[in-house]
Amino acid sequence: METEPVIEEETKLSEQGKNSLKKIDFQDTFSTTNHINSIEEISKKIFEYSPLWIKTLFSIRKFLTKMIGIETPKIREDNSQFCVGSSIGNFKIYSIVQNEIIVGRDDSHLNFRGIITNHPDLKQYNIKVTTLVSYKNIKGHIYVFYILFS
Repeated sequence: METEPVIEEETKLSEQGKNSLKKIDFQDTFSTTNHINSIEEISKKIFEYSPLWIKTLFSIRKFLTKMIGIETPKIREDNSQFCVGSSIGNFKIYSIVQNEIIVGRDDSHLNFRGIITNHPDLKQYNIKVTTLVSYKNIKGHIYVFYILFS
């Protein structure tokens, strides 16, 4: 299976994306090309599948974040329904519209939103994955710093 290239882009938010958090302290957007899978399938590929090396990194992250007093979420067992209020992996689905899905999680240290958008009119880099973070306290800053610079 050939992997499509991924590029970082300027973040451009829909109204729903802009309103998904009260304030946005961190944002980034990466894009790739996929005209084969539906937005639901792409979202599930991003948030439900983890190869061993990613699981290993998450185990290390879980250990380190526990050291600064951040509890990690429990894995949800029932992800069978794809609708607002259900979940993909560890993330609640907040919004589903034709070409955009917003998922997220509100924790003690930060609020996170992941936005998967399909721009079918674009020949290349039609899939945009945006991360939005709103810090709640210093632990949120430390957590994001650790992720960005590790």
